[in-house]
Amino acid sequence: MREFARLYAQLDASTSTQAKVRALQAHLACAAPQDAAWAVYLLSGGKPRQTVPTAVLREAACEAAGVPPWLFEECYQVVGDLAETMAHVLPAQGLANTEGCSLCAQDGLAAWMEKGLLPLRGLEPDVQKQRLRDLWTVLDTPERYLLTKLVGGGFRVGVSKLLVQRAIAEHAGLQASDVAQRMMGYTQASVQPTAQDWLRLIGHAQGDLALQQGQPYPFFLAQPLNPDDEGQLESVMGPVDDWLVEWKYDGIRAQVVRRAQQVWIWSRGEELITDRFPEVAQAAKALPDGTVLDGELLVMRQGHPASFAELQTRITRKTLSKAILSKTPVSFIAYDLLEHQGLDWRPQAQQRRRQALQALLSEGPFSVSPLAEPDAPTPSWAALQALRQQSRARGVEGFMLKHRAAPYGLGRRKLEGPGVLGWWKWKVQPMTVDAVLVYAQAGHGRRANLYTDYTFAVWSRTPRDAAEVQQVLQAIAQRQPPDPQGLHLVPFAKAYSGLSDEAFAEVDKVIRRSTVEKFGPVRSVVPSLVFELGFEGIAPSPRHKSGLALRFPRMLRWRTDKPLHEADTLQALQALQQGQGSVPQA
Repeated sequence: MREFARLYAQLDASTSTQAKVRALQAHLACAAPQDAAWAVYLLSGGKPRQTVPTAVLREAACEAAGVPPWLFEECYQVVGDLAETMAHVLPAQGLANTEGCSLCAQDGLAAWMEKGLLPLRGLEPDVQKQRLRDLWTVLDTPERYLLTKLVGGGFRVGVSKLLVQRAIAEHAGLQASDVAQRMMGYTQASVQPTAQDWLRLIGHAQGDLALQQGQPYPFFLAQPLNPDDEGQLESVMGPVDDWLVEWKYDGIRAQVVRRAQQVWIWSRGEELITDRFPEVAQAAKALPDGTVLDGELLVMRQGHPASFAELQTRITRKTLSKAILSKTPVSFIAYDLLEHQGLDWRPQAQQRRRQALQALLSEGPFSVSPLAEPDAPTPSWAALQALRQQSRARGVEGFMLKHRAAPYGLGRRKLEGPGVLGWWKWKVQPMTVDAVLVYAQAGHGRRANLYTDYTFAVWSRTPRDAAEVQQVLQAIAQRQPPDPQGLHLVPFAKAYSGLSDEAFAEVDKVIRRSTVEKFGPVRSVVPSLVFELGFEGIAPSPRHKSGLALRFPRMLRWRTDKPLHEADTLQALQALQQGQGSVPQA
């Protein structure tokens, strides 16, 4: 644990990519195989489920430190990070009896994960608290901080999976693409990494390069097309005939793997989701062995994709009843052929892969992603721009542009310019709404001391004038409950990205001086700020007070020019939802 805590501190403190790679290489060179396996798992995005509820963590820290809950909460408000607060309030190392702990700080990460943390799940709260106190006693402050992050399920650090793959490749003398292939499925939440997994990652034997039976390929990701290039596509992208243009769906990106008379379905997040989509898995049995398809899982109604919210119900349900399967029928739209007749087809040109895909699925269980074909005598970028305006009415996000000569790449590699071989996503501009900031919560990491996570609201109806808005603000300042029949603010979305560091700092000052109430880490403020939010879609949601849920909300700009009474209304959001091209519900 001590060595991994040292690595975590180095990665968290550095902004240099090369320094992070060197730190990773040094750690992996000295770590035991089972410890390296866990380190790679955690740093690559693996997230074991929370082993101890947050409330129990807080109680254990208060009891161990001998501080009342109110004082702990005050400390938390100042620090802004739960794990850091707990690490600071706990008594100094060695003050307590360590006989109850079978682990010591020098033990490896694997021992701490498998003997210390994972066994905590499911124990009675009192037993969990005693075990936590035993573990804390043998660790110093930085190690306790890391332990609490792991126990609470909030572990994250500033390294990407690509960076970890690069460090492994340089450590083992391999190509990063080989490491990326071997790591597919490595961070499944249901699978614990082992020493054998690490040895497979760094092995040099030819047999180690062979795919495991159900293993997918690394996903190829598209680059966003710069909106500034839209007016000069011919000069930037080249002839329109060089590109395959497909509609861009808003579903779950997935690979269907058909090998050894079995079927596996993998999400882009490298989660095995076969059991979530039994109708797709059953249909895939008609595919020939040695086939891997890349595509999108969608709920289709009357030939049109339904909202992502409907598809999401298939992921969140623990049990898929017949009613759910019937209400949300899922289809797989294939748009690439990665493996054909047991051979890797990724190096083949996009045009050839699509032709083979169409031939394979001509009588198969899945359909091929349709091309966007403008109703014009001659193909042109201008005709595509006009057709793109129909995207929301069709229930899609815009276009995917794929060069006919492009191979299937690896990840989202930085390209030199739009005209080079590759994939580009040409999305429609986001929906927008002007909303009022009503709640705020401290951020995480380097923003832990700033209020950066915001809740936004819209007016219940259009205000008559600024004076009516002022009456609402006075009621909020006096902590009076809103009048449900009168003008009030309706919370509808949370967002925490889109502003510069300087803007976040300015908003933080406003939040601190306009706070009305505190609810744990959340502050309620007297509204004074308006922001333009952007989002990709909007759907009905009975779980939200507004009755609506937004897809990927983020802040586009701080509307310092707009007074509160000009912010949007709930009716405006409802009109957006009704006019975005939603398809009939079952």
